[in-house]
Amino acid sequence: MSSPSSHKLHREHSVVTRMLPVDPSSISFVEDPISQNQEPSTSSTSSAIDTCTPHITSQETLDSLNTAARHLSVTREPVAFPTETVYGLGAIVTPDSTAAVKRIYELKGRPSDNPLIVHISSLKMLREQVLPDQGITIPRMYEVLMKAFWPGPLTLLFPAHSPSSTSPTAGDSSSLQHQSSSKIPPVVTANHPTVAVRMPSHPIARALIALTNIPLAAPSANSSGRPSPTKAEHVFKDLNGKVGIILDDGASSQVGLESTVVDGLNVDGHLRVLRPGGVTVEDIRRVLDENGMREDEVKVLVHKRDYRDDEQESAPTTPGMKYRHYSPTVPVVLLVPSTESSSPSNSGDGTADKLHVTESVRAVLDSLISRFEPTQNITLGLLLTSDSALLDPIQSITTQIHPLGARLAPNVTAQRLFDGLLTLDNDGVDLILVESIDEVREGLAVMNRVRKAAGEVRRVDVSGGC
Repeated sequence: MSSPSSHKLHREHSVVTRMLPVDPSSISFVEDPISQNQEPSTSSTSSAIDTCTPHITSQETLDSLNTAARHLSVTREPVAFPTETVYGLGAIVTPDSTAAVKRIYELKGRPSDNPLIVHISSLKMLREQVLPDQGITIPRMYEVLMKAFWPGPLTLLFPAHSPSSTSPTAGDSSSLQHQSSSKIPPVVTANHPTVAVRMPSHPIARALIALTNIPLAAPSANSSGRPSPTKAEHVFKDLNGKVGIILDDGASSQVGLESTVVDGLNVDGHLRVLRPGGVTVEDIRRVLDENGMREDEVKVLVHKRDYRDDEQESAPTTPGMKYRHYSPTVPVVLLVPSTESSSPSNSGDGTADKLHVTESVRAVLDSLISRFEPTQNITLGLLLTSDSALLDPIQSITTQIHPLGARLAPNVTAQRLFDGLLTLDNDGVDLILVESIDEVREGLAVMNRVRKAAGEVRRVDVSGGC
């Protein structure tokens, strides 16, 4: 599958950025039988993710993937590639790949204390190239989650190296035991004892990792602090002249938000959601219940909603916890309708403190527009649900609307959010207004991202029109 940008070379600065076409539909995976030597602790997970070999029918796609794999492993330079969540910027992860991983931080302008997620193509790769060699016991909780959500948008925290003693066991989630040195360079984990790992479901991402035969550390493929890219064109606009290869699948990311990150290594046996994302808290709870891990035994606790951890926020073990993210170049204002069922006070990030008064939509617009020069023709970018009560009062203003889908379809909103922020920013609007949605299912992750992007929150009354 080709795109208009296929095979074009783009020169800027000192790096040639190549957009290589790839077709996900040309890839299938030959699932090898489970090895006789497989760890007993992983026997309940599907053989489909134990080991796999990509079968690629498109020669163009195979050539692009092989070129990208050589770029990663031989030149040790990053490659941008599609995943089901957002586009990733990957570098190889081996004990001696510190310089390769540092290139990610350099290209993005990413703070060095913001850890990376390691992406794998199989459980075999997890066992042999990520986890310590001896004494590994994967918690039953993790086995259940891997079977349900891998490959997919779920990231799990594992030990990156072993302390001198074995971690204590806590109920069914029996802590991972580890007794050997790390295979992960400290630059990946920001010197933390844990490493975040996920197995992407996007055929291009999984095939690239399998062909490279090395795990890839990969944050989103954008300048640090900006909205995450969901299309190859987003990556090109941001990183042209910085990254050598962008794999272009000609489509948008299916999920549209980063992965859900969970930590099941706590001695209390509960599961902590460090970052909401593509796998919903409701689905995690359902899967645990279906496998006999009831809520009174294993709680699913969402960071900043159900608990706070100041130490972890100052020294995060996973991306998305410390720094402001997802901000375009123009200001973003979050509009919270007064009829919204979810309470802002549950956000845990101080949002409620900003909502002292409920204003009319007209008053909010007048206040925002007054900040610009009177002679300036203002264009507002609107990220609104298709059934928004805010639409009528705003129609008298020059606007550009990027629809987020219906309020009852938060999965659609998740898929469209970053694309909307980037599109409106690129189109030259002066200010972006984003309508809040209920914090259920994918809406929890959507609002997590919007709050980080917004510099201001305004509560609006939609009951009385203007």
